[in-house]
Amino acid sequence: MSIPMKQLIVDILDSILSGANIDFGRVAELSQAEGVDLWDLFAAAGRVRGHFRGDTVDICSIVNAKSGACSENCSYCAQSVHHATAAPVYPLIAVEHMAEAATSAKKNGARRFCIVTSGRGIDSHNDLQTIAKGVQRVRDIGLSPCATLGTLTKEQLTYLRDAGLQRYHHNIETSREYFSRICTSHSFDERLEVLKNANSLGLSACSGGILGMGETMDDRIRMAFTLRDINVDSVPINFLMPIKGTPLENTVAITPLEALHSIALFRLVLPGKEIRVCAGRGTALGQLHPLIFAAGADGFMIGNYLTTSGLDPEEDLKMVRDLGLTH
Repeated sequence: MSIPMKQLIVDILDSILSGANIDFGRVAELSQAEGVDLWDLFAAAGRVRGHFRGDTVDICSIVNAKSGACSENCSYCAQSVHHATAAPVYPLIAVEHMAEAATSAKKNGARRFCIVTSGRGIDSHNDLQTIAKGVQRVRDIGLSPCATLGTLTKEQLTYLRDAGLQRYHHNIETSREYFSRICTSHSFDERLEVLKNANSLGLSACSGGILGMGETMDDRIRMAFTLRDINVDSVPINFLMPIKGTPLENTVAITPLEALHSIALFRLVLPGKEIRVCAGRGTALGQLHPLIFAAGADGFMIGNYLTTSGLDPEEDLKMVRDLGLTH
């Protein structure tokens, strides 16, 4: 005899707060919550967030340090050479421009700052040296430096770690089962290998994905369990922003409640990890956007994204204060 959803949520909450991990089957059951039960699920996820992460919101920001001309065929991406989009194309920016962006991010309330480049990886050692200098400047400005540079070798990661890099970000994007529907120019395992190398070098690993690319809720749950298995510290959750010229340009957006439902499930699978809501949060969540914290998130990206605009930083910080949270 199946347990009523309300009781299932209570049982799972008690289990997580006692330090236990939940299995795939129980999370899959929670993915069926609807109506009043869905709000009970959000409340449970919010309790878990408060218990393990407290009331401090972790804010990060990025700079698009090298844009466009990417050889990979990720179907969501405006910067791929395989897609005809209006995304800007430019080489690696100067260290001073990285520092200017980091200074602006700090004024906007960010604690972390990520240097992001397009492309499969970094082929030029001169570029790697420039990024290392950028990492050092980010630290000098008083932010925790992060980088998103594609598939780096262990030696390249070591070089950046020794320059002061604290965290490496490399999204797995979706579940293993759905990945080939999104990208065929490299493998899911290649992405995992980069994260494992980052972990082995003592770097903090940051990895998440994009929701709303046509995947199922089960795919999202599988992605969450993969992230738990490889022990990432931070999980950015993005929502697809369909870009004209990409294969996903006509994808129908998920609803705000589905977005919150997904955030809540990630929190229950990854109770002690950073769950940060990033690109697409304004459009995907609409008027329900402030409820990301009630549904379990404890961080977000402030400012603009790679090729699209973000929300007003002042409004974001006001939202945090209005909710009685700190940053």
